[in-house]
Amino acid sequence: MKRTQLLGLLLCFFIQPLYFAYANDEHPTLQIGTLAPDFKLPGVDGKTYTLASFKNANILVIVFTCNHCPTAQAYQDRIIKLTDDYKDKGVAVIAIMPNDPKAITPGELNYTDLGDSFKEMKIRAKEKHFNFPYLYDGETQSTAKAYGPVATPHVFIFDKERKLRYEGRIDDVEKPTKTPTTYDTRNAIEALLNNKEVPVTSTKVFGCSIKWAEKESWIDKAKTEWANEPVSLDTIDVNGITELVKNNSDKLRLINVWATWCGPCVAEFPSFVGINRMYRSRDFEFISISADDPDKKDKALQFLKKQQSSNKNYIFNMDDKYKLIDALDSTWKGELPYTILVEPGGKIVYKNNGGIDEAELKKAIVDDKYIGRYY
Repeated sequence: MKRTQLLGLLLCFFIQPLYFAYANDEHPTLQIGTLAPDFKLPGVDGKTYTLASFKNANILVIVFTCNHCPTAQAYQDRIIKLTDDYKDKGVAVIAIMPNDPKAITPGELNYTDLGDSFKEMKIRAKEKHFNFPYLYDGETQSTAKAYGPVATPHVFIFDKERKLRYEGRIDDVEKPTKTPTTYDTRNAIEALLNNKEVPVTSTKVFGCSIKWAEKESWIDKAKTEWANEPVSLDTIDVNGITELVKNNSDKLRLINVWATWCGPCVAEFPSFVGINRMYRSRDFEFISISADDPDKKDKALQFLKKQQSSNKNYIFNMDDKYKLIDALDSTWKGELPYTILVEPGGKIVYKNNGGIDEAELKKAIVDDKYIGRYY
């Protein structure tokens, strides 16, 4: 395992915990046989849903899931398939997003391009063509507190009387590229459809921990740590830039060329700092190159410190900017800002001039084979 991969997993376990668990002491999981608590939640489709919205369903499957968690993302297609397979058999499937978006640090978003805000939920639902209601509980988390999911995804299955008959995992394999051996959720549904007892009523759950509101203090701690990270600015020549683009490393490399006198550069730079904080625990690195004149190095460094740009920063060591242009990318006409994403070995897989689309860039990063959305 690569050092950066190991670091990423450690961060997931200690900053974004994953759990094999039955219950949460602070927010206990609903017990088998308990009636389903009511709720009133907004859906990404503009409708408001309550328990009564699904009164005609003989079986109700509630999946607590989210956008950002790699495990949740790994199961999205399976939830879509589950919904499609049972939609004509009296089974209703709904998904509830339980996380407080303000309690998630950038480092916990290292496997995603989207966070857990209601706005981003709408984007994910549209992109993935969700065929089930996707409901937002991040404002008060009242529904999550009533049901007590421990991780995403966590399934709760209720019978016609809305008594809980199963709670736990979807199946026993996280990665969508592998075949499960035990289909716990499907087994429970099939048993109920055939008026039989559910063979296994409760299982452990593997996934990212629920981001309860009390974890918002983590953000303040992270901000203090970012402010204390050192920021430096080194000079770089033509050969150095050529080597950067060759990317003889094992990391996906994001390079942004900017200048203090360039308005769009200054305006978008905080986005790069945020992107770096999201993915730097993975096989990823962000490098900035200042196109300011060498005698403006102090000014450029002052800007970088204000931005808390603790990544690797360079300033080109010549006044002749055309040499910078040719060394970085022969197809680049020279307009600023300019951004490229380079895979190990030097393949440029993304390029943009004049200002990035942050959502598009994040998607390009997380969908690249050197990063990915799953463990």
